[in-house]
Amino acid sequence: MQGKLKTQRRIASDVLNVGESRVWLDPSKFKDIKEAITRADIEGLISKGMIKKKELVGQSRSRARILHEKKRRGHRKGIGSRKGEKSARMKFEWIDKVRALRNELFKQRKQGKIDQKEFRQLYKKIKGNSFHSVNHMRNYIEGMKKVGQ
Repeated sequence: MQGKLKTQRRIASDVLNVGESRVWLDPSKFKDIKEAITRADIEGLISKGMIKKKELVGQSRSRARILHEKKRRGHRKGIGSRKGEKSARMKFEWIDKVRALRNELFKQRKQGKIDQKEFRQLYKKIKGNSFHSVNHMRNYIEGMKKVGQ
């Protein structure tokens, strides 16, 4: 029944600017659609609602969100789930650590706990991987202040 409307479907897809598979033809108005042979006829049927454009079917992100949440909590990161060498994975851990240390360093400078000279010295130490955590750097700064007094 729908196979006989090949021309109408093709014209409608061109008018609606979608693929032929996304053109919906009202099955109850088969005769009216069959009689439409020009673009103007098809446009009239579209305005009457006998021919419509089907919505795009998307891809659900719900499963992806659940997986992302689990990975954020440290799950699903076992040996079988890993891609890349250990050194490649460690790079991202190092980046996260350095960013956290530098943010803390900027904060300390803004609060006036360290001067520009100390800031530059500590910045280079961070780059050289001298600190293994933010807390370690804070303790180092406190130690510097005690020695300075």
